[in-house]
Amino acid sequence: MSSAKATHITWHDGQVSPADREALLGQRGCVVWLTGLSGSGKSTLAHALEHRLIQLGHPTYVLDGDNVRHGLNGDLGFSPADREENIRRIGQVAALFADAGLITLVAFISPYRAGRDAARQAAGEGRFLEVYVEAPLDACRQRDPKGLYRQADAGEIRGFTGIDAPYEPPLHPELTLRTDRLDPAACVESLENTLRARGLLGSRAVEDTTP
Repeated sequence: MSSAKATHITWHDGQVSPADREALLGQRGCVVWLTGLSGSGKSTLAHALEHRLIQLGHPTYVLDGDNVRHGLNGDLGFSPADREENIRRIGQVAALFADAGLITLVAFISPYRAGRDAARQAAGEGRFLEVYVEAPLDACRQRDPKGLYRQADAGEIRGFTGIDAPYEPPLHPELTLRTDRLDPAACVESLENTLRARGLLGSRAVEDTTP
């Protein structure tokens, strides 16, 4: 990964403002950042919320940690430096999606507070919601949907968050969801209610065409 930084560049403002895009879409672009241990339920909730919001007529997109590593961040490993760069990149991408007017759902372990704080700054004031998808380590071990804890315990994976690499929980998240106590439907309802309470969903809704 090159350490050279771009020079002689200037930000080019377009003729369409974020407010113009939001008026078109009937919502406010934002970043909903779901952080938590592997197996806590981040991706499950992000995709369930995306489905719910799309049904309501709200353009929404999920940026999932594993999916992004198949392409944009495919050149990164899991060293502390690579983890930081992983989150830096996705924070910038999420901010662009939000600027386009999308409700952007980010499902990344994102273990370091500094990285999440930088993503908040990139998104801008009032456009970032940190959601702590909290579940005890034992519950995540029992779920282990990808078999990663089993591999980490066997020494096949090094630097695994929560085992031999740190996770820094949010200090002041906008929302905490205890997924060992709440089912996915209740969590999605809480997420939707939080977006509504903050005025991010606007008034856009699809008509009910059920006979």
